[in-house]
Amino acid sequence: MKYAISAATGHFGQIVIKELLKTVAPSDVIAIVRNPEKAAKVLPTTITVRQADYTDEPALEQALAGVDRFLFISSVPGGAVSREQQHQNVVTAAKAAGVGYIAYTSFAKADTAKSALSTDHVFTEKLIKDSGMAYSFLRNAWYLENETSYLQAGAAGKDAIYAAGDGKISFALEREYAVAAAKVLLLADPKAVYEFGGQPRSYADLAQAIKRATGRDDFQFKAVSPAEYQQALIAGGMDANLASVLGGMQTMMADNELNVSSDDLATVLGHPLTPIETAIKEILAR
Repeated sequence: MKYAISAATGHFGQIVIKELLKTVAPSDVIAIVRNPEKAAKVLPTTITVRQADYTDEPALEQALAGVDRFLFISSVPGGAVSREQQHQNVVTAAKAAGVGYIAYTSFAKADTAKSALSTDHVFTEKLIKDSGMAYSFLRNAWYLENETSYLQAGAAGKDAIYAAGDGKISFALEREYAVAAAKVLLLADPKAVYEFGGQPRSYADLAQAIKRATGRDDFQFKAVSPAEYQQALIAGGMDANLASVLGGMQTMMADNELNVSSDDLATVLGHPLTPIETAIKEILAR
């Protein structure tokens, strides 16, 4: 059984490979990377490394030759080639290469999600469904690491603002999502859809968790309107377009798109998720 992981030099991909190697022989693990030089520095030398970019469908097909199970880690939006086109290249190449099963890192509740951030994932899920390949959608909610600026602010006793209202977000550590992805790849009979996320929490809840984790009580996270949130970012020197994107993410959170009421993540991991206070301390210690 040959296993391939795309975007393998990223933090997520590195964790997946490390987890796979606990069970799978290095000769059966294939890392698909854009930059072989980086791969030589960050990946085990015992595995196979194949070069291919999401913008190069023929190279992807060649890199996926002989692969039985493939973890497709979604690309980062905003590139010269659209994420939809990149993902179409990957799916087309996987099917042409004869890949038997594909696990895709998708977006929380992608079947009902409405936010702009979910659009490419909805598109990719449909591509994979229509391809005829066996699949699992790993619908990851939100990395707690995405909120590092809030964690650091609280740890330093500094106030912060948010525009997500009472919306709840299913935070979990990136490494927990990555280990779960590896475990799904190894399952004999994986589900078609996994809704991965931690216990849903609002920003107010997160602030209280930071206080418990740090022992500080000299800061507050204040709820503001989306317009006030964006204006504050711009006043702080942020580009208006980026401020708009971040404002959109806050609206997505307010709409509870990242509120996942599922125990799939803990079930696949085989143990409870890291307690939020411990997870906060882990991130702050990096």
